[in-house]
Amino acid sequence: MSKQPLKFLDKAAAYGKQLDYSRPASGQIYGFIRDAIVSMELEPGQLISETALATKFGVSRTPVREALIKLSNLAFVEVLPQRGTYVSRLSMEKILEARFIREALEVSVVSHLAENIDAQSIRAAEAVIAEQQIAADADNALLFRELDDKFHQLLASYTGYTRVASMIEEEKAHMDRVRTLSLHISGQYKRVISQHKAILKALKSGSVGDSVSAMSLHLRGVYKVLETLPKEHPEYFQ
Repeated sequence: MSKQPLKFLDKAAAYGKQLDYSRPASGQIYGFIRDAIVSMELEPGQLISETALATKFGVSRTPVREALIKLSNLAFVEVLPQRGTYVSRLSMEKILEARFIREALEVSVVSHLAENIDAQSIRAAEAVIAEQQIAADADNALLFRELDDKFHQLLASYTGYTRVASMIEEEKAHMDRVRTLSLHISGQYKRVISQHKAILKALKSGSVGDSVSAMSLHLRGVYKVLETLPKEHPEYFQ
């Protein structure tokens, strides 16, 4: 297993100088490490040194330990006795479970929106797709994934149910690393944008059935990705 990358430690040191001490440090450190894991900056199997991070963040080991415990509870890291804490390898079971739950939630979202969405909300979602096209043209995978999240979060927020967006965000966590890797597959940018446009077209038509079909097709694309990634990166999977 590889050592913690120096670039990540340097970024941790810079982030530590920006910590907002009016808020719990553990939550901020958790977000920083989680983002590094999701973006694959910290790869599956990567060592995470509690002591080194505490030093770089400029904090005691307690908030770092609390952040790692939360990540462990979400199965993003694995604590190996006498060996250390490592980024968890990708679990096919957890990925498929997350996709199942996410589809149940997001199908409900578009079912509701097909009968309730307004023109202003459609325009806001279309603007996000336009930004995605710019990110795709620049081959900016990280920005593209963030805009993908923004698109789905917008749709969830339009339901008016405040917990829906946060539930989707939490449940999709184990899919996020796969999504990051999938954007390097040829044609993936184009497929995602095309599917987002199809979802909006169905919503504008007011057809619940078409909206559900478009969202389901979009979210089930992970099956095709999972046929490829374990072969290309067997070291990333359990």
